[in-house]
Amino acid sequence: MSSFGIAGLLYLILQIVVTGHIICRKDDVKSSFGWIGLVWLTPLLGSIIYVVFGINRIRRKALSLRNKGPDIFTLTGKTEEEIQQEIPRPFLQLMHLGYKVHPQRFALGNTARAYVNGDEAYPAMCKLIAGAQKEVLMQSYIFNNDRAGKMFTDALRQAAKNGAKVKVLVDGVGLNYSKPTIAAALKRLPGVEFSVFLPSKKPIDLPFVNLRNHRKILIVDGQEAVFGGMNVAEGNLVSTNPKEPIQDVTFHVQGPVVDQMSRVFEEDWIFSGKKHFIPASFRAKGPLPGKMPARIIPDGPDADYGKIEQMMLGALTCAQKTVQIVTPYFLPENEMLVNLELAAMRGVDVEIILPSKSNILGMDGAMRANFARLLKKGVKIYRTQPPFDHSKMMLVDRVWVFVGSANWDVRSFKLNFECNLECFDKTLAQQIGQIIARKKENARMEKLEDHLHPSLWRTLADNTLRLLTPYY
Repeated sequence: MSSFGIAGLLYLILQIVVTGHIICRKDDVKSSFGWIGLVWLTPLLGSIIYVVFGINRIRRKALSLRNKGPDIFTLTGKTEEEIQQEIPRPFLQLMHLGYKVHPQRFALGNTARAYVNGDEAYPAMCKLIAGAQKEVLMQSYIFNNDRAGKMFTDALRQAAKNGAKVKVLVDGVGLNYSKPTIAAALKRLPGVEFSVFLPSKKPIDLPFVNLRNHRKILIVDGQEAVFGGMNVAEGNLVSTNPKEPIQDVTFHVQGPVVDQMSRVFEEDWIFSGKKHFIPASFRAKGPLPGKMPARIIPDGPDADYGKIEQMMLGALTCAQKTVQIVTPYFLPENEMLVNLELAAMRGVDVEIILPSKSNILGMDGAMRANFARLLKKGVKIYRTQPPFDHSKMMLVDRVWVFVGSANWDVRSFKLNFECNLECFDKTLAQQIGQIIARKKENARMEKLEDHLHPSLWRTLADNTLRLLTPYY
């Protein structure tokens, strides 16, 4: 057999082996067909691309590192019966669904309130950090080396001087949003431990570059936390007129649910290659700060992903009157779109609030490709005016609140490490409702007639961009 014949046989064997792996490992039919098509249409290149980018190498490693302590899934706070008494009856089914999706019980006795933009959030966060006496746990997707970054490094330095144990974790891709990065400054801080989640600069790290840690969590002394989707970047200091201003909302949280946040940070810290540690615990002996039932739902490719997406789908099914969604990126798959349409068709007032102009090239066209079908079914879409709005909130029936780092897109639902807070609280819901109302005052409502007969060029462009959904 000639060398060309041997090479052809090896290519064929490689294609068959890779195709078998795809069939056995991929759950999504569309994804499987896409990868198989790539492998057979571009024999060698397609197989290489799949081996590098298509295989989830994180799952077993993360699960083996995960802390398997006996209290991961036990109830924090009061009994399950007491919790059920504080949850509106239409949402009891959602609560039971949630336990199946992620077996983490609700913790009672919490409070939460919103910070709007970095103008409110950063000074409060830095004050918390600078006053730390025992521990500071901080992780962020983006931690820029700019004016905002200096605010936090100064506060972290003070916390370490106080004797607090300080740990900072930044995603390997998000770290590189500023040049030079903040890494050198953080490493120089005495008493501060710094780690990078899945570094992305070396060729050996290439298979992980598409899997990012998108979580943003700050925990101080095990007592208070700031949790949501706000990065550390001077663009969030909107009142200072930065070059690229960013609107955002994050949340100050107190109560036993902070323990659940600490667990998430602990797992990410160990996964990044650092040693196991025991976080400072809330477990206050005095009266609890509030009454809000809350729990943390982490999600990511290290386990059965889709928890956050499933909770959103469940909430849409349980909604009786209103659904309000604020997200910077709206690229869900068909199942989510259908459930939004069904909610609107049965009389629920469904509102989606998006930025009028995205900060990602092509995102506006990709999102617009789904507008007509939603508008036809009665879903309302609002586009807020600049500055760009990075807020992430879901409010159902003005009582069920779902906030955190996850966007409404395939990347958040399937690829990123995300973390959301689920809670029932009329006071917090009212505050979020007021924030959403202010956003709508400065927003343009999309009209169905503007999307019924788009030009051929726009249809081709928007639908082509939508095909790139998993990669935005």
